[in-house]
Amino acid sequence: MPIVLGAIADDFTGATDLANTLVGEGMRVVQVIGVPGPEATYGDADAVVVALKSRTAPVEDAIAESLAALEWLQSEGAEQILFKYCSTFDSTPKGNIGPVADALREALSCELTLICPAFPKNGRTIYNGVLFVEELPLAESSMKDHPLTPMRDSNLMRLMEAQSTGKVGLIPASIVQQGVPAIRARMEALIAEGVSYAVIDALNEADLRTIGKAATDHKLITGGSGIALGLPANFRGRGKIAPKQDTDFLPNEGRALILAGSCSAATRAQLAQAKALWPHAKVDIDKIAAGKDMVTELAEWAIAQPTDSPVIIYGSADPEEVAGIQKRYGVAASGQMMEDTLSALAQRLTEAGFHRVVVAGGETSGAVVSALNIKTLEIGPEIGGVTSGLEIHLMLAP
Repeated sequence: MPIVLGAIADDFTGATDLANTLVGEGMRVVQVIGVPGPEATYGDADAVVVALKSRTAPVEDAIAESLAALEWLQSEGAEQILFKYCSTFDSTPKGNIGPVADALREALSCELTLICPAFPKNGRTIYNGVLFVEELPLAESSMKDHPLTPMRDSNLMRLMEAQSTGKVGLIPASIVQQGVPAIRARMEALIAEGVSYAVIDALNEADLRTIGKAATDHKLITGGSGIALGLPANFRGRGKIAPKQDTDFLPNEGRALILAGSCSAATRAQLAQAKALWPHAKVDIDKIAAGKDMVTELAEWAIAQPTDSPVIIYGSADPEEVAGIQKRYGVAASGQMMEDTLSALAQRLTEAGFHRVVVAGGETSGAVVSALNIKTLEIGPEIGGVTSGLEIHLMLAP
């Protein structure tokens, strides 16, 4: 059976978060790592999410990979494409959200494409085109100090106009709350004005479901995981997918390992709680830069810990510490040292029997999955009821 929905995600954890949202709405979902080859299989999935590592890649590479993913998804029958980026619109003034969206919109000949990173369950809402993180505008939240994509503006229209070639308009909350006909009428008016992208307000999940219904015929939608809430019902209503169903998930046995590379405020808060409970060790970039074998040192330490407890290895640090490291070694080099160390540890420790792995951080997750040569993931339901969008949980066969 062909798939009906194809998604292109600009990082690994974002892809997993989106897949999880679709599973929660009763879709059968497979996540693939990188653009699939001709041998790729996805069983009876309704949707396939292609996880790229394009968020901070050179813009030319991000566009090329995204277009290759689009071509593959179309070849497998995808009727609608979702370009998924972070609910905090992680990007720089040069992209990569705008350039990738431009390329996808041109390839699909779209008149108007929605911009909606809202995810109210995780505190991301949009009002009057301004993106909020909990009660704070984006540029006043902890994202203002993100080491790779510091967000210094909260207005999505300005952010998108700075990095795309299309004119950007707004569908305000007052229109969204009038329902599907009002949203569609506003879309038609924006098209008549020559607008290419429409930032659309969303204050709650009901808004997102309404938006999804209004966009049922759109070839391309862009946004965070929340925008996917209303899409499965469209396909179900047309008889394209089976009635909503629960998805079983069977975890494997094995030792538990937590690898954290994210420096977000959420991850650091989670680590603070976890470190009070379980053995933990920190990756020391200064030692790595000096030529010390941190992989062997940390692997031997982890293996020696009690087998009935999760083991934490982390590189997460506060903004001041991160800034100091980047000043000493450079942004790219320090990030690469962390990714290389954590991915090598994943290889070493999974071979030693750590088969339940939690990875925090989009760049870290992509590096770990690549190092473990994982190409396809079957997505189960949420663990613990709420996801932060920052973690993946790998259950590896012994």
